[in-house]
Amino acid sequence: MTLLAGQVALITGASGGLGHGIALRFAQEGAQVALHCRTGGAAVRDLARRLVGSGSRVVVLQADLSRPQECRRLVREAAEWGGGRLTALVNTAGVQPVQPLEAMTAADWRTVVDTNLTSVFACTQAAAEVMREQRGGPGAGRAGGPGGTVTHIASVEARMPAEGHAHYSASKAAVVAHARAAAREYGAWGIRVNTVSPGLIEREGLAEAWPEGVRRWREAVAVGRLGRPEDVGDACVFLASPLASWITGHDLVVDGGASARTTW
Repeated sequence: MTLLAGQVALITGASGGLGHGIALRFAQEGAQVALHCRTGGAAVRDLARRLVGSGSRVVVLQADLSRPQECRRLVREAAEWGGGRLTALVNTAGVQPVQPLEAMTAADWRTVVDTNLTSVFACTQAAAEVMREQRGGPGAGRAGGPGGTVTHIASVEARMPAEGHAHYSASKAAVVAHARAAAREYGAWGIRVNTVSPGLIEREGLAEAWPEGVRRWREAVAVGRLGRPEDVGDACVFLASPLASWITGHDLVVDGGASARTTW
C-alpha cells in the first residue's frame, strides 16, 4: 500500500514510542520522512536505519521545540531536505508529567504548555507557509489542489482529564481548539488540519509501572486491549491521505471504544 506516495512528511517527537509508530506507518505508505528528536538521538537513528534498510528515504533532524525559532528552523530544514516541499506535518512531540494542582508552579505550567501547545502553533505556522506555495502536489483533490496536511496528536484527556494532569489536559484541549481554528484559516490555502486523540497506548514497562491503571483501561476498552503506536499511525496516515480530502477541523478519537463506555 502506498497511500502517501510522493509525500514529504515531518514527524516531531519521533524518538518516542508514539512518534516511532507514526513514522513507521508513514514510511510504509510511501512517504519520505523527516524524523525529529530533541534528545534520544540513538533511538531515532536506529529507526532511521531500519527505514532506510526497507527502502525509505529518511533524515533525522534535531531541535528544541519549546523555542519557536527552533520550530521554524526544523520546518525549514525538513522542507529543504524534501527539495523545497513539505506535504505533511504530524505534531507528536509532547510531555506528560504528573503533578497535583496544589503543588504546581507557573514555571511547571509553562513548561508543559510551551512543549505541548506553543510548539504546535509554531511548527504549524511555519509549515503552512511552505505548504501554501505548493498547491497541486500529491493528493490534489480540488481546484488548485491541497497544499498539505497537519495533524496534531491530542489526547482523550482533552475531554476527560486525569488527576495530576491539569497542565497536560489543558494543553491538549487547546491543541484540539487550535486545529479547528487553523482548519478554518488555512483551508483557503489548501491545508487541512486535524487532531488524533489516543487513549492509553502500550509501551514497555507500562503494565509493571501502573498495573491498576492498565487493568482498568483493559476493562473499559471495547476491543479488549490497549492501543499500539501503529494504531495511532494508521489514523494519521488516513488523515494525511487523499482518502480524507474532505476532512478538516476534526478530532479523531482512537481509544478502542473506551470513551463509548457508560458511566452508570
